[in-house]
Amino acid sequence: MNDPEVRAAGCVLWRRTDPDGIELALVFRPRWSDWSWPKGKLEEGETARAAALREVREETGHGCRLGPELPVSRYVDHEGRDKEVRYWAAESTGGAFRPNAEVSELLWLPPDAARARLTYAVDRALIPPALAAAGTASRPA
Repeated sequence: MNDPEVRAAGCVLWRRTDPDGIELALVFRPRWSDWSWPKGKLEEGETARAAALREVREETGHGCRLGPELPVSRYVDHEGRDKEVRYWAAESTGGAFRPNAEVSELLWLPPDAARARLTYAVDRALIPPALAAAGTASRPA
């Protein structure tokens, strides 16, 4: 893969459900008919960290606290372009979802259910490092 034509950033957004539980936020994008993590292209002059925070807010209605950076995803997008997405594990600080032009649904799911729902293997691969970052590495994923 050459230098990416598209640079993007996003988060594996998570929240605690009780002392031992965690849920991950998945978004449904009707344009592509897929379930994925909140993410999007960097705007001109924007850092990847700033883009990740902005995209989470725009796509989920939630604020978040960025944790460790996760492995970079590289793939060919729907339009045949090389794409690089930088991700962070991010804990939700609260908010309220409203459907918008890009995202019609938000689901909070336990890790196993999130793995089953995600459309792409490249997204599923981020679950173990995100859970480790959230401090749940010893719990079943």
